[in-house]
Amino acid sequence: MTSATPTLLYIDDDAALARLVERGLTRAGYKVVHAASGQEGLDRLAQGGIDVVALDQYMPGLDGLDTLEQILKIPDAPPVVFVTASQDSAIAVTALKAGAADYLVKDVRGEFIPLLQVAVNGAVRRAAIQKARDEAEAEVHASRDRYAALAAEREVLLREVNHRVGNSLQIIASLLHLQANSASQQDVKAALTNAMGRVAAVAQVHRRLYTSHDFKTVMLNQYLEALLEDLRRSAEGNKMSRLTLKAAPVEIDPDRAVAIGIIVNELVMNAVKYAYPDGAGPIHVELKPQGDDLQLAISDEGVGFDDKADPRGTGMGQRIVAAMAAKLDAGVERDPDHSGTRFVVRFARVSPAPAKSTSAAAS
Repeated sequence: MTSATPTLLYIDDDAALARLVERGLTRAGYKVVHAASGQEGLDRLAQGGIDVVALDQYMPGLDGLDTLEQILKIPDAPPVVFVTASQDSAIAVTALKAGAADYLVKDVRGEFIPLLQVAVNGAVRRAAIQKARDEAEAEVHASRDRYAALAAEREVLLREVNHRVGNSLQIIASLLHLQANSASQQDVKAALTNAMGRVAAVAQVHRRLYTSHDFKTVMLNQYLEALLEDLRRSAEGNKMSRLTLKAAPVEIDPDRAVAIGIIVNELVMNAVKYAYPDGAGPIHVELKPQGDDLQLAISDEGVGFDDKADPRGTGMGQRIVAAMAAKLDAGVERDPDHSGTRFVVRFARVSPAPAKSTSAAAS
């Protein structure tokens, strides 16, 4: 950092001119150090404490260009104002290309000292600006690296959390499956199988998050395919052998994916129980976009739906579907024109923004 009284190193074998520079630049607020040769200047620079250098071209031993080359090899070298008595612009251009901050031609009319002051002031100011810019860029890069490291750590932690949650839910689902297999009463077996499906719907989301690079969304079509495969494995006999899925590739947030999965679980399991009293039959799950919304349909080709007599009109399953639909801000409708039973769920791709309260809007 440049001190309150900056130090100028003036490298020139002209002792008389060096004294004039010392008097003039001292009055301008500089501390002036004189070196009579290039090597002497390099030795002084090695001691540190120099803020700017004025360097003459023609000197015995190392000339100005050679000395400039050596100066610029020094880490955090101070800016150099190149000084020459020659009117040959090629020397000035060479010095600037080599890295000099500015150049100045010695004159014979006594204007050299004030011109040197202007050049030195400009070099010091530009060097300070460049240093501040470099420090700011370094801080930006460091902040970016810190952010990247924190993001990577967060990703690992989230992945581990989802892995642990998924494993725990899978254990619960397995325990429910074992309990269902050992149950002798059919209603208990059915209740445990339903509970296992609900747990599996949640577990599948965490499994997908654990194996994904994106923790904010779930591919709904892939999730439903895995969920239906779980349902196939959990069903008794071959009643799930004709379960089909037709789904467009859609991304959705994990919370909404869980709600959709539970709805699918309930409606599919209800179709398994009630659609085909005499055996197995086809059950279809379809997901397709409709503008900004999505439509999910679960249908069968069975005996149809009886509002008065069909057990699907009452019970836990209906309440769960209604609760999950409310979470999605969705509507659940039964298609009256379908020959079997068909339920349609329409919901937004993204969760709607919460409405502002009247008091908040008034403020």
